[in-house]
Amino acid sequence: MSDDDITRPTVESDTELAFEGALRPASLAEFVGQKKVRGQLELLLKAAAIQGRTPDHILLAGPPGLGKTTLAMIVAHESSRPLRMSSGPAIQHAGDLAAVLSALVPGEVLFIDEIHRMARSAEEMLYLAMEDYRIDIMVGKGAGATSIPLELSPFTLVGATTRSGMLPNPLRDRFGFTAHLEFYDEAELTEVLRRAAALLGVRIDGAALAEIAGRCRGTPRIANRLLRRVRDFALVHGREADLGTVREALALYDVDDLGLDRLDREVLSTILRRFDGGPVGLNTLAVSVGEESDTIESVVEPFLVRVGLVTRTPRGRIATPEAWRHFGLTRDSGALFGDDL
Repeated sequence: MSDDDITRPTVESDTELAFEGALRPASLAEFVGQKKVRGQLELLLKAAAIQGRTPDHILLAGPPGLGKTTLAMIVAHESSRPLRMSSGPAIQHAGDLAAVLSALVPGEVLFIDEIHRMARSAEEMLYLAMEDYRIDIMVGKGAGATSIPLELSPFTLVGATTRSGMLPNPLRDRFGFTAHLEFYDEAELTEVLRRAAALLGVRIDGAALAEIAGRCRGTPRIANRLLRRVRDFALVHGREADLGTVREALALYDVDDLGLDRLDREVLSTILRRFDGGPVGLNTLAVSVGEESDTIESVVEPFLVRVGLVTRTPRGRIATPEAWRHFGLTRDSGALFGDDL
């Protein structure tokens, strides 16, 4: 084996990683979709630049995959500030947060993903840090314990959450601006895919792009992932990435024409066939499909409710008439066990 054979995979991997990074837009002008949020952020950042101060703290709320992390990177880039990234699950003690905050340089942007999952003690420390740029560190224990104030450099906190309702009000109120990200429409997703295809060097026509856009659940992250799978399918089979190739590739990966994947269809099929369309409780449904109830509630249900296939009631989850039609079933043919369960 030659040296070229040994090094070629590394070069190709580096190139692929570069492509992955390039899929994230670097500025608000390049960011597709979220027009209202982009305008609000642009105003906030320009006002801070004119006044020569750090931008206000920003909370980005919305479902996964809509660009919260990308927007945090753009805030740092357009403010010409360094960026430090962390996550709520990684901050489980006040000391963890104190270490992060004390290392910030003046004007730095601190991004905390899933901020609602921080420990309560860390949240309480963050209140003072966001308002007065200082924290109090307890030294010692018991009656001899003393509090030592530590001054912090001015910074901008960008928090991201998929469950804004889980944030305590004192923390939510300390953000100067809260952005609510919405799902993308098919036209916006087509533009996202067109940009990604150009960066990935994928030759694909408009009909194929529209087909992918209609199956990615209004989410750019899923759109880019499906595009890469179509690229792989076309590459392996030596074909053009046309409409037929897209449909075959997505069928291979169990993505139907509504964007439902295997787990979505399994949940719906269970409600329809085993429970005659519902109602069925969350825990019973989770046990029936062999998944955690949190996964059903936070990953599967939001999309099924949004596209009108499932409704949530006080008695449990109920499949809508659209769900019966999507599976080609009637209420009598769908039930395997009827009212016995």
